[in-house]
Amino acid sequence: MLALVAAAQLHAFELKDTAGKPQRLADMKGKWVVVNFWATWCAPCIKEIPDIAAFAKEQADKTRVLGIALDWDNEKQVIAFAKKVGHTYPMVLGTDASEKVFGRMKGLPTTIVYDPAGKIAFQKTGTVTKQLLERIIRGEKVS
Repeated sequence: MLALVAAAQLHAFELKDTAGKPQRLADMKGKWVVVNFWATWCAPCIKEIPDIAAFAKEQADKTRVLGIALDWDNEKQVIAFAKKVGHTYPMVLGTDASEKVFGRMKGLPTTIVYDPAGKIAFQKTGTVTKQLLERIIRGEKVS
């Protein structure tokens, strides 16, 4: 049910990324949107970041990827850590504002994929791979 509430709010979603740029999901309409929630202390999160970064680069023409770092204390440390582990796509620092849009995550990592119409096409708590994300945007049935 939480996913349905979040989907209804997507068109008004706007958060600033760590570069100070607004990330508006309404501006991404017509693209696949991958939102990945992670934390610096989460080993599975760190493991999947290079795969997500490769996917973001290779599929840049039809997708947008956004990372949301949760459970952080120091903005500069999180940004430096993300760069070190290969996080090359836009990143938002999780706040009350992001939680209002997406709700509280039940576990990390969590990835939500929205289709070009803005509907949730896939949601998973646990790691994702580049290959899995590619299958999703090709319209393959995945579990």
